[in-house]
Amino acid sequence: MLGRYSGNADPTLNAFPLIPSASLAPALLPVLLVLAAARWLTHRPEALRPLAARRLAVALLLFLVLRYLVWRVGFSLNTSSALALTLSLVLLGCEAFLLGTGMMQILLSWRAIPPRERQADRLEACFRAGTWQPPVDVLIPTCGEPLAVLRRCLVGVTAMRYPHKRVFVLDDSGRAEVEELANRLGCTYLSRLDRRGAKAGNLNFGLSHSHAELVAVFDADFIPQTHFLERTLGFFLEADVALVQTPQTFINADPLMRNLAMERWLLPDEESFYRWIQPVRDGNAAVVCAGTSFVVRRSALAAIGGFNPGALSEDFVAGLELTARGHRLVYLPEKLSAGLAAETMADFVQQRLRWCTGTLQTLRLNANPLRLRGLSAQQRFSYSEGLLHWFNNLPRLILLLMPLCVGLLGILPIRMTLEQFLVYALPVLCSQLALVGWLTRGSRHALLPELMSWLLAVPLAITVLRSLVMPGGGFTITPKHRLRQHGGGAWSLMLPLLVLLVVNLANLGAVLLQLQAGPLAPTTHWVGLFWGGLNTFALLVALRCCIDPPCLDPTPWLALHLPVQLRAEGITCTLQLEAISERGLEGRLTADLPPFSEATLQLPGLPAPLPASCLAKRKRNVALAWEALSWDSHNALIEFLYCTPGSWPQRQAPPEWKALAVLFSQLLRAPREARPFRRSLVPKSINTTQSLAPLTSHP
Repeated sequence: MLGRYSGNADPTLNAFPLIPSASLAPALLPVLLVLAAARWLTHRPEALRPLAARRLAVALLLFLVLRYLVWRVGFSLNTSSALALTLSLVLLGCEAFLLGTGMMQILLSWRAIPPRERQADRLEACFRAGTWQPPVDVLIPTCGEPLAVLRRCLVGVTAMRYPHKRVFVLDDSGRAEVEELANRLGCTYLSRLDRRGAKAGNLNFGLSHSHAELVAVFDADFIPQTHFLERTLGFFLEADVALVQTPQTFINADPLMRNLAMERWLLPDEESFYRWIQPVRDGNAAVVCAGTSFVVRRSALAAIGGFNPGALSEDFVAGLELTARGHRLVYLPEKLSAGLAAETMADFVQQRLRWCTGTLQTLRLNANPLRLRGLSAQQRFSYSEGLLHWFNNLPRLILLLMPLCVGLLGILPIRMTLEQFLVYALPVLCSQLALVGWLTRGSRHALLPELMSWLLAVPLAITVLRSLVMPGGGFTITPKHRLRQHGGGAWSLMLPLLVLLVVNLANLGAVLLQLQAGPLAPTTHWVGLFWGGLNTFALLVALRCCIDPPCLDPTPWLALHLPVQLRAEGITCTLQLEAISERGLEGRLTADLPPFSEATLQLPGLPAPLPASCLAKRKRNVALAWEALSWDSHNALIEFLYCTPGSWPQRQAPPEWKALAVLFSQLLRAPREARPFRRSLVPKSINTTQSLAPLTSHP
């Protein structure tokens, strides 16, 4: 009902005033206790705390969520009419599902996380001291990636220091230039005539031509560090280990970070998966194969028939089948390689839709984790959490629409006083804000990912429903290195968000009219106003994320703070490096230099200085472009940028309140094209203490 609140629509709410008559002090006690417990737990990093501290945090979160749900079921339902009760039960079901799936992730962290880095140190030392140095075949499936992208990968793979390796370039595009590149870098080029089975079929084709005991797989846009094999092969000294998976990290900012210009304030979307969920799964013997940057034992892979060509997520299915056969999958949480994130928001969403379709497709395959023989109950629980994660988008979409019942129907589907909010709801919210970032080892915020998840709510909800009634579609490759002369957004993403925004604004207008017209039900209108306002803000964030800036140069830029020697006009001085890429670098001179057009720079570890030309100079700030790099110099630059051990630092999520403040300020700013002194940067570090020399062949 627009314009005026009808007292008959929800008469019970007048008995629940917004401001309670009793003192608020007793109501605030649970909140204060939660904050005190969280402060005591989080004053030291989770990794330095004993397992008992993590279990205490899990128990606290579980208790508060169960307490809240008990109250919701028993005391908060609106029973004033059949419609009100129906809406109230729908809201309760959505809340319970989202809280339940969230607690499944939390409960998985009850078990100890294996100390894989320390284990890798010990096993690497044993591997070096022994005589077992197995041959390793490295498979690089490719299908149309730009040569610049593939070259980075092949330079990195061939630069790996392990001597007993052979690299296979599996080209499903059949390009002569790819064959030439592979041959020039000493790789074996293979291309098949029958290209069925997409990536899985291509990998199986490569396996049929290779014979090594161990097989490593990298996507064509991923670049390993020089010590990748040295850090992973030691795990195969244990006979039951079939696969070692390492994290995915990225050399460019994903569209969420870049479009909002929040590279300093947000972490990549996948960070929490690889820094928290995968280690937790490792503790539950349910590691997920991520499709790239892993090493697998050939005999174990052959026992399951290779990669399933009928599966969109052939990596996930292979990991499930290996686990079900009693093999052990190990997750080493060291960033030993890096790749390219999706470069536009449309590509980002399409990639997530493919992951969703591929994961849910397993419900139709023999590898369904709910009925696959050989999995333990704990493993089924772990894998089921990954499946249910995609279903979260259905209740999330309903929550986007639920405030409409306040403005349009005059019905609030939850009965709650301020005191009840403080006693039951606020402790849950405070505990999540205080403990989620700590439990996930600083890999994510508590609220920001939820705000940005509204962007995916509509397309993922449609994909989930479609996956339940029909088989998944074909395999699609995420485009890389595409130029964009003009910025803009994809209307297929923005249109449903705009519709939802208009409907939410209409609902807010109706609530405001009701507040003016009366008679009032204060709880209904103020809660509806807050709820609708929060949804409107989330939709504005989602729409802002959809607007991509122009891109005239897709080359990734890295933030690197390092002094280098610059020589120009016969003068040598120090340049404090701030940003660098395959195209050039930017930094600040430590001394005044006269204007110059050409210079040479000596980067650490490179055999010779690199020539550069000056693009821009603002006082002591200079932007330089590399000039006429030779083949060998360019390859050496690629190794310096991406392949040195310890290249990718482990960032911590900044304080959430600061990130939210920055997000507010960015909503009104138009996306900006990257240009000198205003780059989209990913942090890189330099490790100057490489402890061990490369392996050499035993006589």
